Amino acid sequence: SGYGSIDSLRAMTRRRQYGEVANLLQGVVNVLEHFNKYMGIPQIRQLSERVKAAQNELGQQILADFEEAFPSQGTKRPGGPSNVLRDACLVANVLDPRIKQEIIKKFIKQHLSEYLVLFQENQDVAWLDKIDRRYAWIKRQLVDYEEKYGRMFPQEWCMTERIAVEFCHVTRTELAKIMRTRAKEIEVKLLLFAIQRTTNFEGLLAKRFSGCTLADGTVKKPEAPPPSTNPFLEDETGTETDEIVIEKSDTDKPKKPKVPDNPFHGIVSKCFEPHLYVYIESQDKNLSELIDRFVADFKAQGPPKPNVDEGGAVLPSCADLFVYYKKCMVQCSQLSTGEPMIALTTIFQKYLREYAWKILSVAFFVHVFLVCSIFAEFLDSELLDVISNSIQLLVQDLDAACDPALTAMSKMQWQNVEHVGDQSPYVTSVILHIKQNVPIIRDNLASTRKYFTQFCIKFANSFIPKFINHLFKCKPISMVGAEQLLLDTHSLKMVLLDLPSIGSQVVRKAPASYTRIVVKGMTRAEMILKVVMAPHEPPVVFVDNYIKLLADCSTDTFQKILDMKGLKRSEQSSMLELFRQRLPAPPSGVENSSSLSLSTPTPEQESSRIRKLEKLIKKRL
Repeated sequence: SGYGSIDSLRAMTRRRQYGEVANLLQGVVNVLEHFNKYMGIPQIRQLSERVKAAQNELGQQILADFEEAFPSQGTKRPGGPSNVLRDACLVANVLDPRIKQEIIKKFIKQHLSEYLVLFQENQDVAWLDKIDRRYAWIKRQLVDYEEKYGRMFPQEWCMTERIAVEFCHVTRTELAKIMRTRAKEIEVKLLLFAIQRTTNFEGLLAKRFSGCTLADGTVKKPEAPPPSTNPFLEDETGTETDEIVIEKSDTDKPKKPKVPDNPFHGIVSKCFEPHLYVYIESQDKNLSELIDRFVADFKAQGPPKPNVDEGGAVLPSCADLFVYYKKCMVQCSQLSTGEPMIALTTIFQKYLREYAWKILSVAFFVHVFLVCSIFAEFLDSELLDVISNSIQLLVQDLDAACDPALTAMSKMQWQNVEHVGDQSPYVTSVILHIKQNVPIIRDNLASTRKYFTQFCIKFANSFIPKFINHLFKCKPISMVGAEQLLLDTHSLKMVLLDLPSIGSQVVRKAPASYTRIVVKGMTRAEMILKVVMAPHEPPVVFVDNYIKLLADCSTDTFQKILDMKGLKRSEQSSMLELFRQRLPAPPSGVENSSSLSLSTPTPEQESSRIRKLEKLIKKRL
């Protein structure tokens, strides 16, 4: 009977009676499974081989039938639905799974062949601004498929979903390719438009399909039956915006950005991730403009008055900034949670620092002072410490802003300077930072001038020693290079002397305590350069001139001067020995030391020395 069944199977196959074949084949396969353990018996083994041969013949014939009905090449239009092919699919379920996979692959390839032609890279419709047309095309195709072929394939093959998924894979590849080619044409509005339309489409897939074909290619039973109405026939709503829509929470309780539970999330939109730097750059620009607006508003309106009953004042811009941050984070989390999110947090850090410097540090200090004024009778050392720390914070921020300019100064090739020109770019940079930031602090401390004076003094005491340290790093220096540095130093000195009233409509004389610090510190810088410019021959004259002008007995400082002049080590050794010999004797009872400075000159001596130096500088300039 087994051989008779196989003969019947072959006859039915030739007549393409696939319905009967499916039933008979399933019975034969079930019987053979019973005899699996008896394959050692020749007759059973022979029967099994004949069944396999019949199955192979069946598989090849069914594939040929599908190729004829749905040719993968050529201009022949695909055939319509066929009961023969429908039954052939039932047979394929019993055959080697590769037959079914080949049928699915051929059919889907044929079904999407038109798409690859219509939307190939050189077509105008292929660009991001017309991305809607891609999704409109597949929606029409899926509706057309269900109407024509929906009953031809077994429901558990999930063919509609498979077509949609393959469309997504093809689209992702094609979009990635065209975006690589035309990356310079992608601007943020176009990118967000394309992402919005794509994520809308991915959401539509989730409404229609279970995602059962996504895991590993094996067919799983759909978790839920398809909806009674086809979403691809419905009009989409809420897709006219060019930005990702951010839903508002129903409650005031903050919620974490929702992780999409859509199995199709990213199936196409992942291709946009390499281009999200356009979005990040856009947020950088937007935040820069936002901070500038906050600063302008802060200058125009001043800080809000503290409300004692409510525990202090609130800066409206602070709330605005964090609302914007939240919006960006939610938006970016919908686009990507990888590298772009990290890049966005770096941008956030950058503008938090800017906000802290340009507004918060000033506002905080002003509020501290105002609160202290209100509770003047309760002032104690702790509140004074807070004020002192606030001033120090402002100083540190301005000081740090000037650091890159000083670094640039120390890295210049001063031995190659051939002529003295206008002030160097690093000086212009320092002046710009001072002009941008000091007026904000001064304007907000107009009623508390003594604290503004403290700020100026602390800044001078911090900046000038740092400037001199960077001056020592400028080595070697030619004569012309030293002249240029002297001009730069003089420019900085004039700006620092003017710092308390810089950018002010009303010019007020700087406090004497501040002026003394600037004159003393910057004069030392000028004297260092004067010594560097002086010829080192004869050595005795050079050493005596150094001791007279700098009043510094430190061999370390003298060594730095020699390095700046670019003297060889052999010349430096004899010069250092002469320097030690020419040092004046220390006061009685005090041992000589390489780091000992000369006794502090009287104010009259210092004033006289400063006047002499200024005359020398004026002659030189």
